[in-house]
Amino acid sequence: MESYCQWYNQENKSIEPEGVVPADILDTALQLYFQLPCVFNMIPGHDGGRNLAFLVKKDDEKYVLRLSSMDDRREEDFLAEAEFIHYLAQHGAPVTDVIPSVNGKLVEVVTSSQKPVCACLFEYAKGKLLCENQYRYREGVPIEEYFYNTGKALGAIHRLSKQYEPSHRRMDYSDKYNKEYIDQLISDKYKNLKQAIYRRLDMFAELPREAEDYGLVHFDFSDGNYHIDFSTGDITVFDFDNSLYCWYMFDLANLWIHGEGWCRFIRKKEDKKAYWQHYFDTVLEGYRSETDVSEDLLSKIPLFIDMVLIENIVDEFECCEREGEKLDFKDIKTKAKCLIKDLPYLGE
Repeated sequence: MESYCQWYNQENKSIEPEGVVPADILDTALQLYFQLPCVFNMIPGHDGGRNLAFLVKKDDEKYVLRLSSMDDRREEDFLAEAEFIHYLAQHGAPVTDVIPSVNGKLVEVVTSSQKPVCACLFEYAKGKLLCENQYRYREGVPIEEYFYNTGKALGAIHRLSKQYEPSHRRMDYSDKYNKEYIDQLISDKYKNLKQAIYRRLDMFAELPREAEDYGLVHFDFSDGNYHIDFSTGDITVFDFDNSLYCWYMFDLANLWIHGEGWCRFIRKKEDKKAYWQHYFDTVLEGYRSETDVSEDLLSKIPLFIDMVLIENIVDEFECCEREGEKLDFKDIKTKAKCLIKDLPYLGE
């Protein structure tokens, strides 16, 4: 059949899609969202990623088409994600909305001779990644504006999450992060690491799960998952693929860890610690402009930092298992050492 789409690579030269994803899946997916042919190219993914994303251009507008494997996820999982994003966007959160198909669906399952995939279409976030701007912020504007805005964007998402009543429910933290799964995923070769994770899981089980403390979170809130409009400083968040029910403090602790990049080249330990705290205080100021955070849980941020380290470590093991590769322990050595020896995390 005649292809519905025109393929282009990053140099804008026509290419064939074979070897990337079957052309019939792409054609079907595009026909579910666009009435006329369009052009697009593939967005480079990260190692171990389970999704394929494409930048689609039509009538001078840009969109992101995501095709996702359904090997370990159900249609209901994607629908729960899409419904949450749509709710956030409709209530003013700085996120890219989900665009319904021509059938009015937020999620479409596309079948072919290959395994079925789940298709979603999203708005394209205005601006670009911080790394695409060589980690330089807006000229003439204090970097504190960026710190504040990241906290504010996250706070807006959490504020609305506290009010959200789902039709379909995403996974709960303990559905995955439990001793049975960790024992299955991590071999006894890393027994000390497993025992350290078990200790933290016992501690997590004692944390409160009130509506103000626990809800649907992004679970991967970092500068790789939002664009910055460098003319205004506005942030637009995307990629809720990891979203699940967890403590809101997880997302804040993740932001704390990412403060490492802003003080990496400060040599004196005291100066580095002071600037890192300044960074996080500014993030918190932005966050609190949108919603509150429990002082009791905030005082436990070292424990939530451990929670983020565990997520990072689990992700490394999962990626290796999915790709059939052997784990390179040096990739998680510092994080594992902090958990095993009860040390505060101060960066890689």
